[in-house]
Amino acid sequence: MLYLTKDLFPVFVPLGVVGFYRYLWFTIKLLAYFFYRPMLPKTNPTYRPEYDVTIIVPTIDAGEEFKEAAHSWLVNNPKEIIIITETKMKDALQELANSVDPSRIRVLTVPKANKRLQMVEGIRNTTSEIIVFADDDAIWAPTCLEYILACFEDPNMGGVGTSQTVKSVGRYQTVWEVLAGFRLTIRNIEIAASTHIDGGICCLSGRTAAYRTCILQDPQFQYEFTHDFWLGKYPLNSGDDKFLTRWMVYHGWNTYVQICKEAELLSTFKNNWRFVKQVLRWTRNTWRSDFRSLFTERVIWSRHPYVAFTMVDKIFNPITLLSGPISVMVMAIEGKFHLPLWDIIISYIVWLMLTRVIKLLPHLFKRPQDVIWVPAFLIFGYYFAIMKIYALFTLHEVGWGTRAGIDQTPAEIAQEKEKQKLEQQQLQDQLEKASYNNDGGRSQQSLQGHQAAEQAALSAAAAAATATQYEQQYQPPTRSFTGEPPRPGSPGSADLIRHFSQAQERQARAAAAAAAAAAAASGVGTGGYRAGGGRLGDIGGPEDEDADPDVYEYNQDDELAQYFAQSDAALATMHANESYGQYYGDQDVTPQHNRRNSGGGGGPGQTSAVARGNPGGYM
Repeated sequence: MLYLTKDLFPVFVPLGVVGFYRYLWFTIKLLAYFFYRPMLPKTNPTYRPEYDVTIIVPTIDAGEEFKEAAHSWLVNNPKEIIIITETKMKDALQELANSVDPSRIRVLTVPKANKRLQMVEGIRNTTSEIIVFADDDAIWAPTCLEYILACFEDPNMGGVGTSQTVKSVGRYQTVWEVLAGFRLTIRNIEIAASTHIDGGICCLSGRTAAYRTCILQDPQFQYEFTHDFWLGKYPLNSGDDKFLTRWMVYHGWNTYVQICKEAELLSTFKNNWRFVKQVLRWTRNTWRSDFRSLFTERVIWSRHPYVAFTMVDKIFNPITLLSGPISVMVMAIEGKFHLPLWDIIISYIVWLMLTRVIKLLPHLFKRPQDVIWVPAFLIFGYYFAIMKIYALFTLHEVGWGTRAGIDQTPAEIAQEKEKQKLEQQQLQDQLEKASYNNDGGRSQQSLQGHQAAEQAALSAAAAAATATQYEQQYQPPTRSFTGEPPRPGSPGSADLIRHFSQAQERQARAAAAAAAAAAAASGVGTGGYRAGGGRLGDIGGPEDEDADPDVYEYNQDDELAQYFAQSDAALATMHANESYGQYYGDQDVTPQHNRRNSGGGGGPGQTSAVARGNPGGYM
């Protein structure tokens, strides 16, 4: 390569420096990967699968692969498995579950297919200490749960992930599945390295990840999780694993990944061109999540600086990756090399192939037959760099991409929003006309105040009604199965954290009182909690567009919107109670750890994100 570049040596020095950095960085990751060690289970563990683990599987179209996956879960002996699907798919999923084990598999439904909504429904129906989310095609090793639970011996452990490898859909892996395998090998190296270096991870993959139930049953988490918007107006359905990982980091919980055969899972990937659409969705989720971690929340800089640096490195990776081939092509076309064009092209391709083989050696040791697909990986790498740049400029595209009917597209959301605005404008025009006819011309300011007070009263009534409905339908779940063995004594996670501290309670009350006082001073009246997505203290009518930027954009007559309204009203009821212990069934709510907010951790004296006026710190 030095012989090729001697004519333009000053031009290629910067590119050489970039190349040296990239491979030095890869060497550091590889060394950390070799020094990484998984956590080993104890002889007398604190948590045991048959008492402490519920597996939650959100799905809409589980096929025959579900049976193999479910059998692998049952071998790990969990307490129960909860399948959550949409209402119209219940019969098919129930039949599938009955064919595996009806005594330990429950099927629940939500009004509309939405992964985050399905996950929350599973959380609300869990009675065990640990929740494990799994894809419907994730096949576990027989010791997977045992090794996952070993990490929760650390009382500060919030989430645990696993290593992954590809399971062929057919008899042989297609080129798309091999590309997925290459990516997973590199990912396993990266997350093992980051876990070893500073204990952090970019993402606990949603294919299989475990969390403490008490963190996820916090109503504040559930609200933020189901009201996650990009730029305040694009509702996010995918990217749930990124959200969960950031929540752990931001709220002071530790994370860990078990990279070992004992905790490895097999998972299917798209075996055709639709794999590219999967990668595009993952890339957009990565951009959004990394921007939030680095620039909005910023906790990761102090907690996991190595992971923060890897995120920054990924931002510039497409530029550095494309700079080399673009420079070579431009100078070859301009005839600035002293060698023939074909010599330049062949030499450069051989060099690129050699460097890619070195990167993929850990994978090729396991599957040497995949060496024939290294050229495809080289081409896909450059395509992926271009895709990352495209994804950066299309972050408003929040659709799932590979599954139809489970979320709204931005066009549908915009159309629905315009329809609602038109209806509100028509209603306002009618009220104005009626008011002028009756009163001989009431002032516009007085009319707006009257409308705002009327809207506030309606919101309060709706919140009270949905709160009553929520209490009737979503009481704290009891054990669903009789005849189970008694639970041995264990220091479980209920003794490790509590949902809200007394200081946070006082701050919440103070914020509510301040909002009520401001409303009284304006003469509008207090509307309490606005149904359909508002927070405590939000007051105003349809024209008050800035009062709550996170109002969910679904039509208020939709079943899904009503479901969210129940969750919102439950959160409002919790804040209104004098004792949070009453909301949780008279539990002792004395804080054991003064964590950053209700469901997470942090340093002493730090208040919740709600009290600071920025729930979760998310964009």
